[in-house]
Amino acid sequence: MDFTDELRAFVATAQTGSFTAAADQLGVSNRLTSKYVAGLEARLGVRLFQRTTRKVGLTPAGQDLLARAPAVLDDLDDLLGNVSEGRRGFSGTIRVSAPVTFGETYIAGMLGRFGTQHPGLTLDLRFSDRYADLAAEGIDLAFRIGASGALSVKTRKLGDLPMAVAASPAYLAQHGAPDHPRDLDRHACIIDTNSRSARRWVFGKGTAEEVVQVNGRFLVNSARAAGELAAAGLGVVCAPRFALSEALAAGRLVALLEDFALEPNPISAVYLEGRNLPRKVRSLIDFAVTDIRFAGVL
Repeated sequence: MDFTDELRAFVATAQTGSFTAAADQLGVSNRLTSKYVAGLEARLGVRLFQRTTRKVGLTPAGQDLLARAPAVLDDLDDLLGNVSEGRRGFSGTIRVSAPVTFGETYIAGMLGRFGTQHPGLTLDLRFSDRYADLAAEGIDLAFRIGASGALSVKTRKLGDLPMAVAASPAYLAQHGAPDHPRDLDRHACIIDTNSRSARRWVFGKGTAEEVVQVNGRFLVNSARAAGELAAAGLGVVCAPRFALSEALAAGRLVALLEDFALEPNPISAVYLEGRNLPRKVRSLIDFAVTDIRFAGVL
């Protein structure tokens, strides 16, 4: 059996948690996937999985291998791609993680534009508002909003996402519009819990800074959903402007406190520290740096 087939079967099984799901991902039979993994275990002389009737779990040896195997396979794909690039361009798979609202609003379309230029690539996009474990989940590139404190990743900033405060015309007719950030303490606020400082809204005017602690009875981990709650007249929202743009354009939301600058949220491309980044991933990052500036997101 081919070692690379064995290694691909191992990685797919480890990432999906089952031989069946791995077989579906690889496009081979369940039996062949199990055979490849067994062959790799025999080759290495160690057990990589603890098998039960319902799922498989990694042994310590399997965890060690999973920490490095995806990068090895990517490097191999990159090497083969380099040799044949002049004839057929990039090949293989790029696994991408992105937050749900930003991913649906921008990343999916950006990957579509990138994929059109590189028809030999497979792009695997996974939405989640939690920070993905890049090594454990086999993620090549993650797009993250806000500062990342992880020491194991490298970051390339794509830009700053402007923020907006808004409320519906019906809410403003009933409660009035705040003239100053400090007026928000008498308003119901929709709390976007994806923000690391969800109840702490930071405004600036000139050199002065105003920090407001807000309260509200609606908390939601989606900027788009927070905007919809505000559009329904349930309070004031503070969220990335891209998530509110449609409602603002349609008049379902009205922008507030525009004389006060809101602290923007950085958007970055994140990848694992200490690995040779495949050229196809570098190319995607370079594409995103340029594309985001023409997409009306920043």
